[in-house]
Amino acid sequence: MVVILENEQYRAELATLGAELQHLVAKKTGIEYIWQADPKHWGRHAPILFPIVGALKNNHYHYQGQTYELPRHGFARDKEFQVVSQTRSKVTFRLVDDETTRLVYPFSFQLEVCYELKDNQLTVSYQVYNSGNECMLFSIGAHPAFRVPLDEELAFSDYFLTAFPAKSRTTLPLVGNFIDYSNRTLGQTNAPIAFNQALFANDALIYETKGHNEWTIQSEKSPHKVTVSYEGFPYVGVWSTYPVASDFVCIEPWYGIADTVDASGNLADKKGICRLDPNQLFEAAYHISVS
Repeated sequence: MVVILENEQYRAELATLGAELQHLVAKKTGIEYIWQADPKHWGRHAPILFPIVGALKNNHYHYQGQTYELPRHGFARDKEFQVVSQTRSKVTFRLVDDETTRLVYPFSFQLEVCYELKDNQLTVSYQVYNSGNECMLFSIGAHPAFRVPLDEELAFSDYFLTAFPAKSRTTLPLVGNFIDYSNRTLGQTNAPIAFNQALFANDALIYETKGHNEWTIQSEKSPHKVTVSYEGFPYVGVWSTYPVASDFVCIEPWYGIADTVDASGNLADKKGICRLDPNQLFEAAYHISVS
């Protein structure tokens, strides 16, 4: 099922499968800002990452003496969500635990994802509620892919990424699918980062972030751009495919990261894991602004 949000300027389309954003279109120009999920490159638009972000060693983790299996980025992106409320410009989706989720993730939860379109900004809000009787361990993250180039007459290499505040941030290198946290370095996000496919030769660029952050995809040759902004997410990933050249870049705010190269496999010890007491609510939001 597809849900449509719109105002005078923009239209967004979302699927109940994965509560996934599939289109964000400017009505006046017809520009589509969201990658259209060509399976020859990457067959998703903007999946929700829950209850883990990134990969686990051997796709397994241990919790209270039991071993469980979860694929990279968890299961929410492949689950059917329920629409619990909807207006012309706002919709809320809900996913709750069931017998199938508890086989791979032994926690009771309610995940709500809200999309609200206002002027040129789409706000994406997450609410995670612990409906069980024990501390819940989880991660959650976004994975929106934006078309690059936005203007058909331009090239991927005409675009660059800028960060605000313009300062250096700690970058977390990857070894395969895993974070080499002991070899983290200072990333030069205080200056524009030019796009080329080789930028992603070692998979995603991953940064630690604090407070308010804005990440903008833009070109000096076009007035059209995309900004992802947020408060409080401790990590962000920037990714495109390599060596296959694809016309998109993802900007991914995360509460959580992949296993580190020295991870024990115990979920309670996982770097970046969130903890939520029974009957408590976790909330986070990010914003997609376009022009």
